[in-house]
This record gives sequence, structure tokens and C-alpha cells, in this order.
Amino acid sequence: MSTILFRNIVLVLALTGFARSASAEWILNNSESTIDFISIKKSAVGELHTFGSLGGSLKTSGDATIVISLDSVDTMIPIRDERMKSMLFDVITFPDAIVSTKIDYNRITNMKAGESIMQSLQLRLSLHGEVKSVQADMHIVMLAGDRLLVATSKPIIVNAEDFSLGKGVELLREIAKLPAISSAVPVTVVLVFDKQEAKAQP
Repeated sequence: MSTILFRNIVLVLALTGFARSASAEWILNNSESTIDFISIKKSAVGELHTFGSLGGSLKTSGDATIVISLDSVDTMIPIRDERMKSMLFDVITFPDAIVSTKIDYNRITNMKAGESIMQSLQLRLSLHGEVKSVQADMHIVMLAGDRLLVATSKPIIVNAEDFSLGKGVELLREIAKLPAISSAVPVTVVLVFDKQEAKAQP
């Protein structure tokens, strides 16, 4: 092996090692993130609900994943929480909803604290055994201290029928003795990610 070739190989390996050690991923901060949805009953009464347990990450590849624990649904009424878990979501069989998408990571890494961008994202939502694509306009803000805010610029409309949840909605309507519950649900998202340096690979 020539000296020049050897030096080139060493240089490539050194640069690869540096890139790996300098790479980072973003981990979802559950305590500062919220995913809320509004149920509409009697055609005019809206009620706000949320999920208490979220997890997720944004990789250097731009792949973003959010895991929503459906068992953590919070409607402020315990009996309604239990009915949603069993009659609507069936958390024993389908414990989580998973959202995945692709973000322009290079554009994010060039953002300075206080800078914001808009991205229209194609979300892949896995819920109740069904997988559908959902369009979402997201507001992305670089916060101070290596923190990233990703939030919906307008509500995402999720239709229960698209995820085989129509029967569950009807069961909830019957047990609550309501004339109607809308199957179209507005969802708002506010996610905060903390940057974590990846460990160097050997």
C-alpha cells in the first residue's frame, strides 16, 4: 500500500470518527410537550382532552418519531378516561399511537436561536391497527440552549372512521346518551426536543 493511499485512508477514518462523535439527536421532552384533541358533542359542545405520556426523537437523518401512550388519555373525567381506553382506543390491543415523518434536518441545524421556519410535513399515523397519511403544517423554532420547538400552525383534522374508531365513537355516544359525537377531531401539537450529543462510535 502506498504512503499516500494509507494517509488518505487514515484521514477518511479520522473524519468519519469526528462526524460520528459530533453527531447528535433530539429527544422529546415529555413534561414540556402536549398533544391535545377536541371532541365535539351535541353538534356544538367542544371539550379539550390531552395525553400525559409522550415519547420520541428526531434523528440526524431527519427521521422523527412520536409515540403516544393512549392509556395516558386525560379528559378531566376519570370515568370518561376509562371508557375511551376500553371502548374507543382498546389500549390492551393497541396501546400506542405512532407518528413518523421526515424533517429537513440540514435546514434545522443551520438555524440560530430565535429563528423559525415553516414546513409542510406528511405524517404517517399508526392508530388502532390502521396506518394513514396526514398532512400537517408545522412551525419549527430553534430555542436557546439547544432546544427545538415543533408545533402545529393550525389544527390537524383526524377522522375516527379512517382508523376504524367509528364503532368506538358510537359506543361512547350510546353510553353517554348523547344525540351525536363528531367523528372528525381537531388535534393540536406542541413538541419540545432537547439536543443530546451522541456517543462516539469506535
